[in-house]
Amino acid sequence: MFIVLAVIAIASGVAVFVVDSMARATFALAASFVAVGGELILLTLDYLGVVTILMMVMEMAIMVVFMVMFMMNPAGLMPMSMLHNTRGALTIAAGTFLLLGAAAVLVPWPARRGTVPADPTRAIGEAIMGPQMPVMVGISALLFATIVSALVLAVPHGRYDQPAHDSGETDR
Repeated sequence: MFIVLAVIAIASGVAVFVVDSMARATFALAASFVAVGGELILLTLDYLGVVTILMMVMEMAIMVVFMVMFMMNPAGLMPMSMLHNTRGALTIAAGTFLLLGAAAVLVPWPARRGTVPADPTRAIGEAIMGPQMPVMVGISALLFATIVSALVLAVPHGRYDQPAHDSGETDR
């Protein structure tokens, strides 16, 4: 399962740069993050895996909503190139990979101190959020509802609505 999820994460990550629309690239990126979240769950980091999946899926969903609303390209489905400054990006990516790879291999990592907690997932959650975890779960839903409500209130008409003078009709 680990290898399957790794292949899905890498393939959908590559698809982000291969597909020809922003909406498809967004869904490919979401699939990649879901696969990475699955990997974390397989590594018994349940909390981090679930949080990664939930956060990334919601983030990508919000991004698609904004693309559909504000892009000249409806739904981001018309063909377009997702590659910009390929030579510069490749240079930066290769340099970053080499730097991080060298750091991972050459840095003297410290030895483990103490023991592993009985429930590592709970320990990570408490270390990151403390007793505010239920509050943050509720706030995240409220933030999403607030974003959607603000957008509904800010846009006086739907995406396909046209003012009367643009359609050849006269105002009444």
